[in-house]
Amino acid sequence: MNRWDLNIHRSTVPPLITLAIITIILFIHPTAAWRPWPHHNPNTTNLEFGPSKKYEGSSEFVKLRYHMGPVLTADITVHIIWYGTWLRTEKKIILDFINSISSTTNQSPSVSGWWKTVQLYTDQTGSNISRTVQVGEQKNDRLMSYGKTLTRLSVQSVIKSAISAKTKPLPITSKSGIYLLLTSEDVYVQDFCQNVCGFHYFTFPSIVGYTLPYAWIGNSKKQCPGACAYPFAVPDYIPGLKPVKSPNGDVAIDGMISVIAHELAEMASDPLANAWYAGQDPVFPVEIADLCEGIYGTGGGGSYTGQMMNDGDGATYNMHGIKRRFLVQWVWNHVLNYCTGPNALD
Repeated sequence: MNRWDLNIHRSTVPPLITLAIITIILFIHPTAAWRPWPHHNPNTTNLEFGPSKKYEGSSEFVKLRYHMGPVLTADITVHIIWYGTWLRTEKKIILDFINSISSTTNQSPSVSGWWKTVQLYTDQTGSNISRTVQVGEQKNDRLMSYGKTLTRLSVQSVIKSAISAKTKPLPITSKSGIYLLLTSEDVYVQDFCQNVCGFHYFTFPSIVGYTLPYAWIGNSKKQCPGACAYPFAVPDYIPGLKPVKSPNGDVAIDGMISVIAHELAEMASDPLANAWYAGQDPVFPVEIADLCEGIYGTGGGGSYTGQMMNDGDGATYNMHGIKRRFLVQWVWNHVLNYCTGPNALD
C-alpha cells in the first residue's frame, strides 16, 4: 500500500489549500492496490528460492516491523456501501465470507482459521487484533450519486455521503469500525484494472470529517476478470495458464473475495498506515497480505498458486465458510516468518 504524509490532514493550512495538496500527493504517490496475480514488487526481495519454490519467505529476506501505530483490537464491525447495482446472490457470497471470519463451527480448513494468522499481530500494549469480525450496517447507492467513474478522492466522498445521509446513515465508529466500498461491474474507479483491484487507507477529516479506515474493491466482471479475478480467470501475459473453477459459480465475486480478505487483513494490522509493514520507505510500505500475493497453498510462488483443494464438481477452494467454500490468499505470519494459511500441508 503506497502512502503519503500522515500528518497532512493535521496541517494548519486552510482547508481548500490542504485539499489541493492532498490531490497533488495522491497523484505523486497513488495508493497501491492489490492485484491477486503474481508480479514483481520493487519494494521486496525476490523470495522465490530453493528447490521447493518456498515463496513463503524467510526472516533473512523479509523485515516486517511494527511502527508503534494502533491495530484493531476491539471487536471489528464492517460497514458496507454497495455502490451501483448488485444482485442478491452476489451480496450473499460476500456477506457469508465476512460472517465466516468469526465463526467457530466451520469445517477445517476454515475462514476463521485463516484469520487466526491476522490475530497474531499486536499493538504496543501487547493486545492482539480482535477475533470478532461482524457485518455492521449496509448502505445501497444504486443511483451511483457520484457517477460511474470515481477518482481516489471521490471514493472518500461516497463514504462521507453514506455516513451523513438523511435516512439510515452508516454509524461513525472510528475505534472499531471499518468501511468497505464495493463498486459494481459497470463502475470504473481510478486505475482500476491497471494494477489496481482494491486498496485501503483512511479518510481525510478535510473531506469526510473523520479519520476512518476504509477499503475499496471493484467488481471486475466486465472490465478485467483476467486481472482481478485470478485464478478463476488468468491474465494474458501468462501463456498456457488455465483458470480454475470458482467455488460459488461466480468468477468475478469469487475473485473479489480474496481481494476483500487481503484488505481486511491489512486494515486490521495497519489501519492508519503506521503499524505493521515491511520496507524502508513508509510512503511505500509492504503489508502483511502484500507479502503473500498469489499464494493460496503450500509451495506457492511465482505463477504457481500452491496446493489447493477441489470439490466434487471440480471447483477450487482452500477454506470453508459458514455455508460456502472460498479461495483466499494467505497472509504473512510474523512468528514463523513466512506466509501461512489454514490449508497448509507443512
